[in-house]
Amino acid sequence: MLEKLKLEVIDAGKKLKEYKLITLTGGNVSGRDLETGYIVMTPSGMEYDTLTPDDITVTDLDGNIIEGKRKPSSDLKTHLQIYRAKKDINGIIHTHSTFASCFAVLKEDIPVISTTMANEVGGKVPLSKYAPVGSDELGEHIIEKIGDQKAVLLESHGVFTYGENVSHALTAAVMLEDSAKVYYLTRTIGKPEELPEEEIKRANELVIADIELDFQN
Repeated sequence: MLEKLKLEVIDAGKKLKEYKLITLTGGNVSGRDLETGYIVMTPSGMEYDTLTPDDITVTDLDGNIIEGKRKPSSDLKTHLQIYRAKKDINGIIHTHSTFASCFAVLKEDIPVISTTMANEVGGKVPLSKYAPVGSDELGEHIIEKIGDQKAVLLESHGVFTYGENVSHALTAAVMLEDSAKVYYLTRTIGKPEELPEEEIKRANELVIADIELDFQN
C-alpha cells in the first residue's frame, strides 16, 4: 500500500542524514496520500539507511494503524495534529539540525537575511513555545505559528518543516539549516540586516509560481 509515498519518505530520511541534518535515529519524516488521506511515517528507533517499505507505518488521521509492523515515531501525534489543521500541508519533516537548533535553544526567531531563505523557506522562522514531545500542546503551539513560511522552531528542541509534499518539506529543511548557518556566522562578525518585506514576498512568489507550474504539468 502506498509504495511510492513510502519510498519518498525513506529517500527524504536518507537525504537528511546525507546533508547532516540528523544523527543516528533522530528526526522523522511523514507524507500524506491525497487520495486516501492516509499518513505514511518513519518508524521509531531505526536508522534511515536500514529502512525498507515494510518498516514504514501507515495510519489514518486519528492515528489508527492501517499498515506496518513497526512502532510509529513518537512525534506521530504532532504530525497528525498538523495534517488535520492544515489541508495544504502534505509533507512534514522534524530535525535537530545544528544551526537552526541553536536559535531554538536561544529562544530566538530566525529572520530572513538572504534571498535563498526567502525563496525556499518563505519568511521569518518563528519560535513556538516549549512543550513535551508527544503532548497535545506541542502540536498546538506549532500550528499557532504556521503561516506563509515553511518552518517553525521548537523552543529548546529543534525544527519542523513542511510543504505541499515531502520533497518541498525536505527542501525547506535543507535550506533553513543553510540559512541558519549563514545567519549564525554573520552574527559573529557583524550585524546582519533583514530583507525588506517586499523582497521576501517577491522571492517567495517566484517559487510558488514554479510549484504551481509543477502541479499543472
